[in-house]
Amino acid sequence: MGRTSKDKRDIFYRLAKEQGWRARSAFKLLQADETFRLLEGLTRAVDLCAAPGSWSQVLAKRIYEPLGPSERKKVKIIAVDLQGMAPIEGVTQLRADISKKSTAEAIINFFGGDKAQIVVSDGAPDSTRMHEFDCYVQSELILSALSIATYVLETGGSFVAKIYRADNISRVYTQLKRFFQDVCVFKPSASRNSSIEAFVVARQFCLPEGHKLCNLTSEWHDHPEASWVVRLKGDPPIVHVPFVAYNGDLDSDRTYDLGENYVYREAVQQPLTAAYQEVLKKTGKVNLKYKPIKVVHDNELYVDWRKAASDDAVSDNK
Repeated sequence: MGRTSKDKRDIFYRLAKEQGWRARSAFKLLQADETFRLLEGLTRAVDLCAAPGSWSQVLAKRIYEPLGPSERKKVKIIAVDLQGMAPIEGVTQLRADISKKSTAEAIINFFGGDKAQIVVSDGAPDSTRMHEFDCYVQSELILSALSIATYVLETGGSFVAKIYRADNISRVYTQLKRFFQDVCVFKPSASRNSSIEAFVVARQFCLPEGHKLCNLTSEWHDHPEASWVVRLKGDPPIVHVPFVAYNGDLDSDRTYDLGENYVYREAVQQPLTAAYQEVLKKTGKVNLKYKPIKVVHDNELYVDWRKAASDDAVSDNK
């Protein structure tokens, strides 16, 4: 296959490069926002499992960029991930573990004591090709994101996260219905029909009466009571949630002609710390696509986009 093959097979991959998005997944959040108007009028947003940053780009595009200089000062967008990512104007990075309460506290501290109006998460585990195991790990990742959301979301806030529609997904729906008045499953057209991937869109957040938030320890598998979100034992009750499909003009499963004016483009942003870079070093091959980055070893918890852009640096804090 030539280098244009993927541009033919994946229209959203091609459009992402043409429009400046770091990944095709940007269209999934764009379509969710178009359908549910999730980002209108917001000033505080959290992107979990953010790297490489396509959803953070969407948040900045919809929340930060339309405003004037004075109004932009009110907007606070924070991207949380264990991996570093290239800076995005209007987005502050926090390199941290979303399963730790200290991360939630750092997010609230970033908002100056206020809480977020929306939490989004497009995170997914590395595939093992063992379907049931991958789905289980994904559901646990969602519950970690939900734990953070219950801590940092204001009443009435929204939560959007990737799910795998599998046998155990009812457990996730049950947890979401405890905290959100409106929960549905959304399938964007940018998500292939052949994929079990979908997204939960949960709105109108409200903590149940008497619910207490507590620390999520490293031993929560053995001590369910230590979890922020109460663990369900036995078979979860069957919960029915609406399914909404995005009706767009483009089909992610279809092949499109490139057209007479087609120009091949490289990816907008290459990975900063790709694992295969170590292989290139060992083999002596030089990859000119990747610009060397300087890693900051300091005591700063947050990496503001202005500092990251000026220093060409990524925080090394975990």
